[in-house]
Amino acid sequence: MLHMPTLTTPAIASGCLGGMDQPSIHVGTSAILRPWTYDDAPAVVEAFRDPSIQRWHVRRADSIDEARNWLTQWRDGWASESECHWAIAAPETNELLGRIAAKGVNLWDGTAELAYWMTPAARGRGLCTQAVTTLSDWAFRDAGFHRLELEHSIHNPRSCRVATKAGFSEEGVRRGSARHADGWHDMHVHARLRSDQPSATTRAARASV
Repeated sequence: MLHMPTLTTPAIASGCLGGMDQPSIHVGTSAILRPWTYDDAPAVVEAFRDPSIQRWHVRRADSIDEARNWLTQWRDGWASESECHWAIAAPETNELLGRIAAKGVNLWDGTAELAYWMTPAARGRGLCTQAVTTLSDWAFRDAGFHRLELEHSIHNPRSCRVATKAGFSEEGVRRGSARHADGWHDMHVHARLRSDQPSATTRAARASV
């Protein structure tokens, strides 16, 4: 096969992520982003009983074994450098509070798409915004990402508020780009670049140190 020379270098070198242990990342004193373990399977099944999580993530878990299969995929994504998944957990009790992931990792361009959900008991206290901000800061500062995207249904204003508060600028709407249980949804697109100004959440956290 003919090799075509390129005029640029990868934003993130191959092996940069897979060659190190997936880190645990503290979200202030409120939570920790940690790698998933198979012990999380029952909590994942319970989380996906929530109608809101089912609606926006278009999945359900019918058994512990099914949840463990998901966990295997989530864990393997780090080694293959294709996606990075973390559990959002309480630092003292290890209770599962939610999930956050960087999917569709493109090492050459240094891009990925964020996705997240919170358990019902963990909602309403700004924790999801803090988790998105914390993971974004790590991705730009420590992993070398250039651009992070996220998208949500135009009928999901809570996710929109999280994106905006975490410093993700609105970039437009992709018409009919995602199929939910009730049909095709237009998806609102947000993005944040490494060169963007820190989010209000990040500035407040730095000011409190």
